[in-house]
Amino acid sequence: GFLFAEKCPPLPRTKFADITADTYALGTRLYYECDSGYKRRSGQYPGIRCQSTQHVASWVYKEFECINETILLSTAPMMELDFTQKPENKTESPAPQRRESLSEFDQKDFCGPPKTIPHASLSQNAHYYLEQVLHFKCQSGYDKQSPTSGTSTCKKVNGKIIWTHLDVRCTNDS
Repeated sequence: GFLFAEKCPPLPRTKFADITADTYALGTRLYYECDSGYKRRSGQYPGIRCQSTQHVASWVYKEFECINETILLSTAPMMELDFTQKPENKTESPAPQRRESLSEFDQKDFCGPPKTIPHASLSQNAHYYLEQVLHFKCQSGYDKQSPTSGTSTCKKVNGKIIWTHLDVRCTNDS
């Protein structure tokens, strides 16, 4: 694999649009944010990273949990969440990855969608790398003008790393 992945510039701000990706380039860092009314358990790190393990791109998770703020104040026993998938027997390979249909992608260089964590969503504060493709879709109620969806790709053009032009207009003007 490569050692120095090239980082993309900050995303063009697109108001009222949801940003998703089917796959994530190696090196990508994503962060979870707890939903309103929930707080992350203290001392836990909300970031995950797409890295190559035994020549397969996969997410590296730390223990992370969002708990109800009201429970947080009580002395509830800590639930043990097992984040390390242990092989059932010695012959099985470690942590089988769920493989979505990533046929057109080289699975060595791209991670699939990260797992969902209860009461958490992915923050827009992500670090993306070269060749990342992002899908933008207007949130419901803001999709009055077309185009209401589109993609932007992080590319190198004349030695400069840019996001390709995105022509999405998300407004709630009728």
